[in-house]
Amino acid sequence: MSQKSVCVYCGSRNGVNPAYSAAAYRFGELLAEEGWRLVYGAGDVGLMGEVARAAQSSGGDTFGVIPVHLLQREVGKTDLTRFIVTETMHERKKVMIMNADAVVVLPGGPGSLDELFEALTWRQLGLHDKPILVMNVDGYWDTLHTLLDQLIGQGFADASLADFITWIDTPDSAMSELRRLLN
Repeated sequence: MSQKSVCVYCGSRNGVNPAYSAAAYRFGELLAEEGWRLVYGAGDVGLMGEVARAAQSSGGDTFGVIPVHLLQREVGKTDLTRFIVTETMHERKKVMIMNADAVVVLPGGPGSLDELFEALTWRQLGLHDKPILVMNVDGYWDTLHTLLDQLIGQGFADASLADFITWIDTPDSAMSELRRLLN
């Protein structure tokens, strides 16, 4: 059985709620404890840094992908197991998702939304069939869930779109769901 890899999309900031950082750190620990590889945006700031440091401190395998123009802004974490520098954001997203068995989205901003929507669109178009989990820590993604329901309800997306996202609230529930989906 080959090692599983989980792509994590999350903020390059910590956000205002300490629960976001705690969830990111816990999820990084859980990935490492499971023996699964973290695939993420290679930053050493915000929730990205939290999840990576947790995975590393728990002995986990880390695979970071960062575009050259963000090396300084996101403080490229070069002490990862594998560190890849891409030319563009699009290339970063492609490398990340193609090197993962599943996607988990933690709280984040426009970049995290961009990553989620690209993964979701690619799934809708049949370009991949990887599970996509959204970790709704303390209700952070409630309005996104409502928006996606509205897209479907107003006829701009097929009802099957709702089936492409699994909504979970905690790192532990994310791991339980990933074990079910990937094993």
